[in-house]
Amino acid sequence: MEKVRTAVVGCGKVGHTHAQALATLPESAFVAVCDTDLARAQAFAGQYGVAAFGDVGEMVTQAGVQAVTVCTPHPVHATPAIQAAEAGAHVIVEKPMTSTLKDCDTMLAAAAKSGVKLGVISQRRLYEPVQRVRAAIDAGKIGNPILGVVTLLGWRDEAYYRADPWRGKWDAEGGGVLVNQAPHQLDLIQWFMGPIDAVFAYWDNLNHPYIEVEDTAVVALRFKSGALGSILLSNSQKPGLYGKVHIHGANGASVGVQTDGGSMFISGMSSAAEPPINDLWTVPGEEHLLGQWQEEDRATFERVDPTTHYHALQIQDFLRAILEDRDPMITGVEGRKTVELFTAIYRAQRDGRPVRFPVDSERGSEAMDGRLSPRR
Repeated sequence: MEKVRTAVVGCGKVGHTHAQALATLPESAFVAVCDTDLARAQAFAGQYGVAAFGDVGEMVTQAGVQAVTVCTPHPVHATPAIQAAEAGAHVIVEKPMTSTLKDCDTMLAAAAKSGVKLGVISQRRLYEPVQRVRAAIDAGKIGNPILGVVTLLGWRDEAYYRADPWRGKWDAEGGGVLVNQAPHQLDLIQWFMGPIDAVFAYWDNLNHPYIEVEDTAVVALRFKSGALGSILLSNSQKPGLYGKVHIHGANGASVGVQTDGGSMFISGMSSAAEPPINDLWTVPGEEHLLGQWQEEDRATFERVDPTTHYHALQIQDFLRAILEDRDPMITGVEGRKTVELFTAIYRAQRDGRPVRFPVDSERGSEAMDGRLSPRR
């Protein structure tokens, strides 16, 4: 089998998840890692028997790298992604694509100019219960989706924020629950419901005085189809309750998925507590399947390591997209939609009014697209 010469940029916790996939996928020849801290890159590289570099361009050129996965903190995804693209390598970045629309657009432009593929990790799309929801919508089993609801009630304590120096700071993390914990659910509601027309929202830090960023957000959405939606996000429910996406249809049927349950997964710090399952299914004639599917998904959860399995599936798709010269499952354009949504949420509170889509970068703004401006 033809292989793609691959590398990891960013030798932190989630970097190991990517490295494990690249070291085992048949489409990958894992050859190098890169980090601005060369000593850390060398220690990381030693675990996988690959070369270590401190510069992305040098790594791509000297090691003949064809594809990189970017695993740095999200506010600094853009620089290594652009460097890799300019050197001729395809790029897939961890979620979210980055923390600002300006960086998203710069990354997209660099990939287009160099003729390389740009993908964004959103591995929860590959969960079996998530796939069932999408298939039911595509088959018309609920009619037109008319109401989409996201509820994410998790927990992050002081130890979590002190585990890495970039956590909980506007300049280093880019945001709180919206930017770090909720991107998967923000991606899924758009994947299920379609393009957004307008957003109104409130957000705040309600019980985490030791961080700068928000821990809570409440959002109302209008989709271009005319459908409505709501998003409720919080990092304040100990030890973590659940993350759910429910879709209600025009024919009265509803489908839904609990993507996360119990104490929330933290890359490199914990394991997933509960399997993803369909927790809502009222499609006529299929209601009895809910228990069967839950049993199947619990069995899958026991059979695979969910903290790495779905990452590997999406990275594998990205490598096959390179070999087959097609778009990857989740492109940079798709990844930008999540950044567009949380940017609109930040701006809605700042401006005190709904934000209409499409949303563009505020060129020259020093307020990170709205999130650092005083609240009205």
